[in-house]
Amino acid sequence: MISYRIDVADVHAHLFRVTIRIPRPAAEQRLSLPVWIPGSYLVREFARHLSGLKASQGDRDLALQQLDKATWLARCNGRGVLVLSYLVYAFDTSVRTAYLDARRGFFNGTGVFLRVHGREGDAHAMHIGTLPSGWEVATAMPPGPHKHCFVAADYDALVDHPVEMGTFWRGRFDAAGVAHEFVVAGAPPGFDGQQLLADAKRICETEIAFWHGGDACARDVPFERYVFMLNLVEDGHGGLEHRASTALIAARRDLPRQGATERSDGYVNLLGLISHEYFHTWNVKRLRPAGFDRLDYTQENYTELLWFFEGFTSYYDDLLLVRAGLIDETRYLKLVAKTASAVLATPGRKLQSLAEASFDAWVKYYRSDENTPNATISYYAKGALVALALDLRLRSAGRRGASLDRVMRSLWARSGGGPISEADILAAVADVAGAHGAALADELQAWVHGTDDLPLPDLLARAGVRWQAQAPTLAQRWGLRVSESALAGVKISHVLRGSAGEQAGLAAGDELLAVEGWRVRRLDDAAALVSEGTPAQLLVSRDQRVLSLKLDAAARSASEAGQGTVQLAVDDSAGRAARALRRAWLAA
Repeated sequence: MISYRIDVADVHAHLFRVTIRIPRPAAEQRLSLPVWIPGSYLVREFARHLSGLKASQGDRDLALQQLDKATWLARCNGRGVLVLSYLVYAFDTSVRTAYLDARRGFFNGTGVFLRVHGREGDAHAMHIGTLPSGWEVATAMPPGPHKHCFVAADYDALVDHPVEMGTFWRGRFDAAGVAHEFVVAGAPPGFDGQQLLADAKRICETEIAFWHGGDACARDVPFERYVFMLNLVEDGHGGLEHRASTALIAARRDLPRQGATERSDGYVNLLGLISHEYFHTWNVKRLRPAGFDRLDYTQENYTELLWFFEGFTSYYDDLLLVRAGLIDETRYLKLVAKTASAVLATPGRKLQSLAEASFDAWVKYYRSDENTPNATISYYAKGALVALALDLRLRSAGRRGASLDRVMRSLWARSGGGPISEADILAAVADVAGAHGAALADELQAWVHGTDDLPLPDLLARAGVRWQAQAPTLAQRWGLRVSESALAGVKISHVLRGSAGEQAGLAAGDELLAVEGWRVRRLDDAAALVSEGTPAQLLVSRDQRVLSLKLDAAARSASEAGQGTVQLAVDDSAGRAARALRRAWLAA
């Protein structure tokens, strides 16, 4: 068994020390650190945080040869145990890497554990060394024979179980007979832990029933225990899925408060994140792209299917909150409208398909800049809208009882919870849809590989939901995205393609000083200074120079850069069939 020991070396220097013991090493033993972490599609170069790598065998030090940015070679003498030791700098509060200070520690195995080439299939043990007083450990990795000792079946399992350490809040509940644990680091006074546990339990039970039926029990669920690890910060939001746990980050203000009578928007956002990452336990950790059957930790692993694994998960995260009774349909429609508005306000949707966005995630999605909305589309947001359109199409035009729910469960059953391809998805859609199956599969393919807008207004109308376009704001009319503050004023972050702002010569980074001779510190303040459709004289600061620009708001292009937001509302005048479809869709 390959053994890893991780010690808290220096909390103030943010250093872990890792020691690896490798019995029976190869004569020329290669070792490498992953360059990415599954679920986050960017080469992150974790080896940049590794230092002081040393090797020994018995009482003899071994020289290490570095072969590339993240790979080393140890030339061993005989079969004696090879021991390696190194430091890992850990000061990234994100869910993807590692963090250590005097308050808490956290790490993902991909950022701290060297992979022993040729021995990936061996059992791997992890030992946590001496901890600061009062610290506890939380992980979903199966426990070993000693305290703070854990055992993984292979290297993939070792790095798929993040570890939280510190003086965190801890709570537990059962869902379908399976033990679930919630740990919260950095919780403020007044945090309502029991409300969080109760709501998380409802989410978990709803999703287990979604995949395995309402009478599911522990033997149906593909894990023996599940751990939520939530780190609270002043401002942040995100998560990363693992096979039996998830690492989450959220703002402290989003937590439920004791005595609160309703769920705040921030808390609903947190519940949606919990729902999203838990759904991934099935959809991406087990159901996964065929190309991810064996992960390559040394380079990018490409797929065109993130629209399904991330986008469809994004569709279900909020929908399942409705079905769990945590939000009502009005609040849910507001969330859908927000997603639809964001997609329609992105000119890049006309240039990049969802399949292309999935494939390009490695170089575009995680490296956003001022041109991102002009050149790309989010496979999360538009993928969720494709799932919505497909679900409504199946429910309104497919055979009796057809739905996207059935497609998802069919894929699970057909694959045995394993790798799938786009052809598998299309085949499942065609089978569930019945007589219209081939046509619907073709339509889905066109939505994924094309750049046309989705027929959502008509599909929602069939479910008794009105699609209402709202008047655009001044920023939308001008095709700008801005940040505002009383001190810094109006700073332009994005200029949308084909917009009046672009044609006027505005650029990202410009500070908008004045409109029609009046100083402005909020863009909405300028609305009273200009008339819609008439030119406006702007004063902007760029690179310490003041420029005078003329903006013609009537110069509108086919990019629809000035499009306003969308509002969705229940249509009380809808017929019986539409009301029945909506009830089946939202209650399921």
